Amino acid sequence: MFTTRPTLQGTFGMVSSTHWLASQSAMAVLENGGNAYDAAVAGAFVLHVVEPHLNGPAGEVPILLAPADGEVRVLCGQGVAPAGATVAHYRGLGLDLVPGTGPLAAAVPGAFDAWMLLLRDHGTQSLDDVLRYAIGYAEHGHAPVERVGETVETVRELFETEWTSSADVYLPGGKAPRPGELFANPALAATWKRLLAETAGAGDREARIEAARQVWRGGFIADALVRQAGRPTRDTSGERHAGTLTAADLAAWSATYETPTAYDWNGWTVCKPGPWSQGPVLLQQLALLPPELPPYGSADYVHLLVENCKLAMADREAWYGDAADVPLDDLLSDAYSTARRALVGESAENDLRPGSPGGRTPRLSAHARVAAAAQEGFDALGAGEPTVAKSPASPVPGEPEVLADGTTRGDTCHLDIVDRWGNLVSATPSGGWLQSNPVVPELGFPLGTRLQMTWLEEGLPGSLSPGRRPRTTLTPSIALRDGVPVMAFGTPGGDQQDQWQLHFFLAVALRAPVRGGPDLQGAIDAPNWHNDSFPGSFYPRGMRPGSVTVESRTDPAVIAELRRRGHDVTVGGPWSEGRLCAVARDPETGVLSAAANPRGMQGYAVGR
Repeated sequence: MFTTRPTLQGTFGMVSSTHWLASQSAMAVLENGGNAYDAAVAGAFVLHVVEPHLNGPAGEVPILLAPADGEVRVLCGQGVAPAGATVAHYRGLGLDLVPGTGPLAAAVPGAFDAWMLLLRDHGTQSLDDVLRYAIGYAEHGHAPVERVGETVETVRELFETEWTSSADVYLPGGKAPRPGELFANPALAATWKRLLAETAGAGDREARIEAARQVWRGGFIADALVRQAGRPTRDTSGERHAGTLTAADLAAWSATYETPTAYDWNGWTVCKPGPWSQGPVLLQQLALLPPELPPYGSADYVHLLVENCKLAMADREAWYGDAADVPLDDLLSDAYSTARRALVGESAENDLRPGSPGGRTPRLSAHARVAAAAQEGFDALGAGEPTVAKSPASPVPGEPEVLADGTTRGDTCHLDIVDRWGNLVSATPSGGWLQSNPVVPELGFPLGTRLQMTWLEEGLPGSLSPGRRPRTTLTPSIALRDGVPVMAFGTPGGDQQDQWQLHFFLAVALRAPVRGGPDLQGAIDAPNWHNDSFPGSFYPRGMRPGSVTVESRTDPAVIAELRRRGHDVTVGGPWSEGRLCAVARDPETGVLSAAANPRGMQGYAVGR
C-alpha cells in the first residue's frame, strides 16, 4: 500500500510529534541516555517555542504513561477554576458565556507542573538537560513554520492596539515571524535561565525539580502570572476584563496521578483520561460498535461511525465534567450500549440525543438546547479550537485563525514516545496560545483560556465552579494488546480528537500489518472525516446538526450514499482531516514503530 512516508521501525527509540524540532530534540535526549519521560519533557518545552500558536507553558496537558514495569497512569496537567471564578461573578459582568480569550478564561495553569512531576518521578535527566533545547531555540532562534507568522498577522491589529506585550515578542520591529528567517523569544529564554539559576543550589536532581515547581507556584513566575491576570484585557466579549487568578490559586494546585478510564474491545484495551476530558467518548464509540462491522471505509462504515459519534457526544454534553457522579460505568456498560446501538438507523439523525444511564435523567445546558433546536443559523463555523471552526477550503486543519468578529482561536500539539526499555508516553499539550491572552511581559508567554469550556449555568457537570477542572477536549491514548501496552497515539483537533483517533485505531486494528508490525502510517494517511452535530467546546459553542466533513480523497460513491442517507456532507481538501501521531512496540520481538501526520507538513516521526 502506498503511504506518504514509511512506518518507521527500529529497536532503540521512537518519537512522533507535531513538529520536527520537538521530535528531534526528544530523540536527542534518548540518544544521550534519557528515557521516554525525559524525552517527552524536552520535546514539550520545545513545542512551547516552535508552536507558540498552538500551546504554551501556562496551558494544560493530560499525559498518559505506561512504564515498562508498571501500570498505565494518567498525569493530569489540567488546572482548575480559580476560587473567584464563579457563575455569579461572570453573570454579574453581563456574560452568558465565558469569553474565548482574555484572563477571565484562564484556569490555574497546569502544563508546567505536570511536566515537572513527570520528570521528577519517572525521568532520569536533570532540569538543565531537558530545558537546554527549548532555551537554545528561544534564545538563538528557529525558522518558524508558515502558520506562526500567518497567525500573528491575523491578530496584528489586536496586538498593536491592545495586547502590546504580545507585539513586543511576535511583531519585533513591526514584522511577523517569517519562514526561513530566525525567530527568537528572548524573554522566554530568560525565564528558563533564571529558573535554572534560582534552583541551582537546591540539592539533588529531584530536589531541584521540586524547587522549580515552587518557583512556578510561588516565586517570580507566579508573581508575574498573577499581575497579568489582574490587568483588564480586551476579550471576545468586546470589553476589558480582569481575571480571577490569585497567588493562593497558584500555590494550592498541583498536577495529580489518576487511574485511566479503559475499555476492552476485541483483545485490545484502550486507556484514556477520565470524564473531566472527552476521552471516554472514544471508549463509548467502541462500546457502540456491533459485533460485525461493515467493510472498512464503506458508506455503511462511515455512516455507522458518524451516528455512533453523535450519540457519544450527546452523552458528553449531558454527563461529562469534573463531577464525582459522572455515571461512567453505566455509560460504558453492555446493557446501555446495546440500547443506544438500536437508535442508529439507515438515515442520518440530527437531534441531540443524550441517554439515561442507570435511569438518570439527562440535562443539557440551555445554550446546548438552543444550539440543538436552531438547526439553522447557529453555525459551528466560527466556534472553537480546530477544524469545526475552519472553512473547508482551509489548507491545514486545526490551525488557528481570527474570525470577522475578532474571535481568536488556537489549536493543540501532540507527542508520543517509546524507548528501548519499553516505556510509553502519550501527551497532548495545549492552551496558552499566543492568541489566547497577552504575553506576560516578564515571562515571554501568555495565560490560557480553558475555562471557556465551562457553562455559566449552575448544576451541570460542566458548570464553572471554583476548584473544578473544565471539561477539556485533550485526550491522548494508550492501547494495550492482551493486557500489554503496545501503542501510544493522539492528535490535536479539539472536538475532533476522539473522532479522528477512533478512525485511526480501527484502521490499525482492522487492516493488515506491514513489515510484520502495525501499519501506523497507512492508518494515519487514510481518508478521515468528522461531524459537528453537537455543541462545540469552544466559544461561541456552535454546532451544525447533520454535518459531516470528509476529505476529497473519499470515494465519490461513499459521499453520494452519505448524502442520500441525509448527511449534510462538506467535501474538504484532500489532506484536511486529522493530525495524528503514533508509536508502537511489539512486546514479543522488541521492534518499535512510529509514524506521523503529513497534513500541515510539520509533524514528523524519528527513531532508530
